[in-house]
Amino acid sequence: MTIEAVYLETHNWGKAAKFFQTLGFELDFATDHNSGLLRKGDGPYLFVAEVPENQATGMKLVLKTESDTVPDVEVVTPFEDTHFGTREATVRDPDEREWILQAGS
Repeated sequence: MTIEAVYLETHNWGKAAKFFQTLGFELDFATDHNSGLLRKGDGPYLFVAEVPENQATGMKLVLKTESDTVPDVEVVTPFEDTHFGTREATVRDPDEREWILQAGS
């Protein structure tokens, strides 16, 4: 498995996007619901999504897998098709952190 992306929640999509663009990331695309994907070179991409002010922000690493078979670990959500064309699952590690697995393509 490799790191595919960082999923980041923010309270202000515009400010977050500008911050990462200042650090050299380029906006790949923005959605109509205050989120978007930024890239810098060939490394992992950054997906930033705005959440309501009353919701805590978080950050998760997305790990790329070769198949959509979940290993023998605690599954929070099984592999499902996403609205942006990938298949993702969420698993929990022994310290209660959640990891997103994205099936490779």
